Amino acid sequence: MFGVDWRLSERRYQFSEEASFRVPLADGNHLQGVLFRPRTDEPVPVLLSVHAYNNEYQTAPIRPTGFGYQRGWIEAGDPTFFARRGYAHAILNVRGIGASSGEFQAMGRREVLDVAEAIEWLAAQPWCSGQVGMFGVSYFASIQIHVAMLRPPSLRAIFAPFGLTDFYRDMWYHGGILNHRFLLQWKDKFDNVRYQSWVRRQLGEDAYRAAVARALADEEIAEVPQLVEALRDPVGGNGLVADIVLQPLDCPFHEERRVDYRATDVPAYLGACWGLFGLHLPAAFRSFESWHGPKKLLVGPALYLDRPFYQLHLEALRWFDHWLLGNDTGFMEEAPVRLFLPGADTWLEAASWPLPQTRWTPFLLHEEGLLSEHELWPGEHSTGFEDSPFGHGEAVFLSPPLVEETDILGPMTLDLHLSTTDREALVFASVFARFPDGREEELTRGWLRSSSAELDPNRSRPWRPEPLLRARRPLEPGEVYRLQIALAPGARRMRPGERLGLRIKAADDEPPPDAIRGAGYGHLQRSTAARLRVHHSETHPSTLHVPVVRGNVLGTFLSGGQLPPAVGPLPMAKFRQPKGAAGSGPSPTS
Repeated sequence: MFGVDWRLSERRYQFSEEASFRVPLADGNHLQGVLFRPRTDEPVPVLLSVHAYNNEYQTAPIRPTGFGYQRGWIEAGDPTFFARRGYAHAILNVRGIGASSGEFQAMGRREVLDVAEAIEWLAAQPWCSGQVGMFGVSYFASIQIHVAMLRPPSLRAIFAPFGLTDFYRDMWYHGGILNHRFLLQWKDKFDNVRYQSWVRRQLGEDAYRAAVARALADEEIAEVPQLVEALRDPVGGNGLVADIVLQPLDCPFHEERRVDYRATDVPAYLGACWGLFGLHLPAAFRSFESWHGPKKLLVGPALYLDRPFYQLHLEALRWFDHWLLGNDTGFMEEAPVRLFLPGADTWLEAASWPLPQTRWTPFLLHEEGLLSEHELWPGEHSTGFEDSPFGHGEAVFLSPPLVEETDILGPMTLDLHLSTTDREALVFASVFARFPDGREEELTRGWLRSSSAELDPNRSRPWRPEPLLRARRPLEPGEVYRLQIALAPGARRMRPGERLGLRIKAADDEPPPDAIRGAGYGHLQRSTAARLRVHHSETHPSTLHVPVVRGNVLGTFLSGGQLPPAVGPLPMAKFRQPKGAAGSGPSPTS
């Protein structure tokens, strides 16, 4: 790739592959994987990719296909691409995985320190120029962001799109509700995993067994056979699942796996895709907002990346050429934020996030399923639905058809007033576009366990309420609770005739529309039959705050933007006054 006045490293090297490549660690353990090196006598920069999956398939010559759970863990990219262009590329398993020694940490503190140590060992090798970058997506990206907070002296830049930064909120417990489907699929991708229970070490054997017994007695957990199996046989990957199940509230285990966003100066390339609202998307924006060093953000269409992935390699080469080779391609002079806008199917550029022109427009929930900017009418009350193991009802609210092209782009919030006959309510809120032919496209989702709705005043923003998730307080049946629910950022250009919709349920039993959005489905459900009510009265105004960045100047039209076909007769009876009334004039005559 080249521009008018810049050129990237050229494809001109043959390369060698060193299988069973080892990096020694100070505690006597080692990280093992594979190293690709260009054939040259000159020292070269190194790219490091670190992960918890099968290492052999990361570099297998497989033709890429669309993202799916079968190949979703093949995330190291194509190392031959970089080796041919003058970079060494090391792909290593974390400790306790594959042929690496030690015990698996699942992004724990020791695992992150290992990678920082490996960076300095690689930088000191005679074939390395002393410049090290990190590369890869998902697990590969998550650990990069953690390592960048340690600022290893030889780490010059990370390329870390699709990275989690808060495993508790981003993947394991959405809004405090266990996302068991994705968790159970994820743990099966670990290669030769050796995990020792963190909870068992903290509690001791007797207290650990008592905690397992309590979890098995929990009706929400007991309804998922794979969770029961993991609790009864907590070995290997099951041991990690058991630890996650046994810690449903935010606690030190989860804090250890949360990025602390220190004042790092490591340059970071961040990103995600719009469909990953249940995995990487919130973290991408969180990282961009919190990053202190040089940064870029890219959010693409809801497709993720092919597996094995290759689409961002030229972008990454330009990034690493800039930071590891001093090849100024003008990259950092370009807009720091690039966002794909579905519906328009084009890219937007911005200097900051959220976009400064954003207007969070209140759409109130009304009776008869109306979603509108119109103020509540006197006498409006609530909309009810049932939830039970025999059927999961819903409340759906739709805007009138839009009459003007409107761009929605940003985080959404739902200010929901809810009551239930149960002592708990699991809320699943989804925002969608409904097209004139009846099709729907989901834009984003939000979740909240109602008993854990207390907000964190230090982390919350008007457009992103953050629950503490450190306690559960049973609900009083029939009492109305105000729940402030953050929905992940969403984006779409809405066209005239389309409607904006909101669906509220107490379960996510519907099949996900695709493998990408599926990461946000598959949570625990209540085993108790309950009647829930969404309140939308003058004293309980449930409201969806929609991030409008263009259009919707006049708002939606309850008329649908349709004028009457003809002028009808005036209701004259309402205007006439009785004969003899004070001030009445003579009757009109023909």
